[in-house]
Amino acid sequence: MQQILVVDDEIGIRELLSEILSDEGYQVHLAENASAARAWRGHNRPDLVLLDIWMPDTDGITLLKEWASAGLLTMPVVMMSGHGTIDTAVEATRVGAFDFLEKPIALQKLLATVGRALKHGGDRAQPELSLALLGRAPLIVELKQRLERVAALRTPLLLTGEPGCGIDLAARFLHQRNTPWAAPESAAMLAEAPLELLNQAREGVLFLQEIAELSRVEQKGLLLLASKLDRYNVRLVCGASRELPELVAQGQFDSRLLATVAGTTIRLPSLREHREDVPDLANLMLTRMVEAREVPPRQFSTAALNALRNHEWPGNLVQLQGVVRTLALTALSDQIALEDVNRALPQPSAGAHVMQELPFDRPLRDARDAFERVYFEYHIAREGGNISRVAETVGLERTHLYRKLKQLGIKLARRNGE
Repeated sequence: MQQILVVDDEIGIRELLSEILSDEGYQVHLAENASAARAWRGHNRPDLVLLDIWMPDTDGITLLKEWASAGLLTMPVVMMSGHGTIDTAVEATRVGAFDFLEKPIALQKLLATVGRALKHGGDRAQPELSLALLGRAPLIVELKQRLERVAALRTPLLLTGEPGCGIDLAARFLHQRNTPWAAPESAAMLAEAPLELLNQAREGVLFLQEIAELSRVEQKGLLLLASKLDRYNVRLVCGASRELPELVAQGQFDSRLLATVAGTTIRLPSLREHREDVPDLANLMLTRMVEAREVPPRQFSTAALNALRNHEWPGNLVQLQGVVRTLALTALSDQIALEDVNRALPQPSAGAHVMQELPFDRPLRDARDAFERVYFEYHIAREGGNISRVAETVGLERTHLYRKLKQLGIKLARRNGE
């Protein structure tokens, strides 16, 4: 039976909605204010919330923002108000509300809205990690401010940063609601049908996760595509986890393409540069997994969160998410302890050994290749040779990962059945 939480400070409205919805076969829970709703939501996940905007303790918009920032906005929320305005409805939708109902609420409109919200509620089962949830460190605040300054532009934007640092989150931040979003999983279409990508993204955003790994033919297709952005009114956003000027100097990347896509460039910080956000991020990721019923209910001990914060995180957000999932699935009690984290993370001595082995006296490119070789070999061993899981952990598409492993001379052992 689907559960609906009704939050309203007027007892008459609570009882009326409860009677109507119960007659329709829903299980209804009532909260007389934001405090009661907050407490109930802390232990339960409803399928839908009907939330009044004007309440004496905390207004509904503020409560909605709280749930969104805590990763608890995993169900559709329909706002209600007897003093509704267009501005209020727009604000509620921007924060994450599914719809807006104005009091007095007509019976048919109520049931129709509830039905639509519940029908699409499955899409919210696992809240997406977004730039808004990435942290509160000064570096992240500045990143958001820079992105806001270029959000209204239509010129190409290049986002740079280490693998797994959240380039896709920054790109999503620039996407306007109710406009197309095209993010091809494979770069092959750049060579085969670049104009088809423009058609998919017409009047919206075309996001290419990793252009540093494009082949020459794919680069040529991207250059053609970039020359026709105005005709399709498409905002091109590209990501790169390697230094493109270096690749140009090495003859691996087209200098004309670099000039085209890098007119505006924003760098994303690595996770270790805002490590103060790691505890909140780990808690958020764990909440998302529990809400989606991917893992049993768990919580971190303070010592465990401190250990996570102090780790270097070479794989950034993607690695953190993988470790949180591992901890949630393998912890032997409801509380994830320091010992669990120590078992899941590489020990400092191993890292020190790797540092000693790196060729610091060699050119940057050779030193980087040496690190990447150790990095990928570590993850391949950790995932038992499962390339799909390795690709997810390090934040690369499988095609790009295979290309990178071939470039580094890493040979994969055949697994049973392959």
